[in-house]
Amino acid sequence: MSSKNPGSGTSKRGFASMDEERQREIASEGGRAAHASGHAHQFTSEEARRAGQKGGEAVSSNREHMATIGRKGGEASHGRRNDSAQQAKAGRQERKSEEDD
Repeated sequence: MSSKNPGSGTSKRGFASMDEERQREIASEGGRAAHASGHAHQFTSEEARRAGQKGGEAVSSNREHMATIGRKGGEASHGRRNDSAQQAKAGRQERKSEEDD
């Protein structure tokens, strides 16, 4: 008997075929077991700081990527500013037309 779903080409077995909730339960059990047995690594604040710094350096070394991030941020903030200015202008025009009526 085959363990594959008919026509799908995927197995019904294994971690990846489980639903997300069951995967989380199993992973959580593994984490608790590692901590209980003393095999889990405990980061010190200094180790965590160095890891974050290293990650930031890796990202910021890509100038093109940083330019893209900056451009998106600028477009988002300028877009909001322009939207609110346009809304204010529309409100003034609406009030003016009501006064003229």
